Amino acid sequence: METRAHRVVVLALAGLLPFELGIPHRIFGRAKDPAGRPLYEILTCGLAPGPVPTDADFDIHVGHGPELLATADTVVVPASYELGPVHAEGRLTPELAAALAHIRPGTRLVSICTGGYVLAAAGYLDGRPATTHWASAEHFQRTFPDVRVDPGVLYTDDGDVLTSAGVAAGIDLCLHIVRRDHGAAVANDVARRTVVPPHREGGQAQFVERPVPQPQRSATTAARAWVLDRLHEPLRLTDLARQEAMSVRTFTRRFREESGLSPGEWIVGQRVERARALLEQTDLPMEHVAREAGFGTAQSLRKHVGAALGVSPTAYRRTFRETGAGGILPSPDGTSVAAGSVH
Repeated sequence: METRAHRVVVLALAGLLPFELGIPHRIFGRAKDPAGRPLYEILTCGLAPGPVPTDADFDIHVGHGPELLATADTVVVPASYELGPVHAEGRLTPELAAALAHIRPGTRLVSICTGGYVLAAAGYLDGRPATTHWASAEHFQRTFPDVRVDPGVLYTDDGDVLTSAGVAAGIDLCLHIVRRDHGAAVANDVARRTVVPPHREGGQAQFVERPVPQPQRSATTAARAWVLDRLHEPLRLTDLARQEAMSVRTFTRRFREESGLSPGEWIVGQRVERARALLEQTDLPMEHVAREAGFGTAQSLRKHVGAALGVSPTAYRRTFRETGAGGILPSPDGTSVAAGSVH
């Protein structure tokens, strides 16, 4: 029996950013099952049917009103520059409150950038982790003191409520949701078709304005490429620094500036991603997966996969191999990877 596609409803508010409005349609719309059938149905609604002004020199015509929210499995709220009392005072307008009242209990809620203000004003983020654009994070925390704001990550995942940082971090979050829903292979295919990395490194720290001029080019690209070809091998920090002709101290500083992570943390994260792919796409024994991913032993694999994903490698494989990559896994926030030393 064929099941219907997961319905994603995007709420378009006045003053929206067209780029962010298009992110859910682009990412979820490219996710297909092995037979080429869409895994998501993406629809857009406004507070009323009709034209919705954007922050550009054109309006967008939306054919659905807020009643569509009652049919959603996932609701996405992109950023808007005209949130009025939502942004200024942390309260919903009567019109917006009436629209959100259509959302059924248990619906997954997602915000992109300052769309998080809408979720917070509605009380959905009370006591939960959340993020927003780094430039708005301090104001966001003052306006919503009950929210656990993390200004350093690209996105947060608290199960049924997810938030992203600014603009392009919405791509990271939507890819994460596809990965969580249907596995790394589907998410990686979407990323390739969209010409973006399937998992972006680091957090918002690398994008925050600093008084000190940043390097004009990435100083650690060659080292990272060198590592990705050798994840299964022992890796020493001195070897990485040698790829860029730097001292270990300079390399470590530059690497953190560019990625938001230490070299060791980044390598562990890449090894976890390699392990995820092997667990999903092969029947290799755990010892073999551990060696191929660079963890050496099954015990080390269990430790790092458990810390990063919240489940054991065996449970992860069971979820994605036995349910056709349709299971929902608990997940940490969007940029946290297990800390570790370079092996």
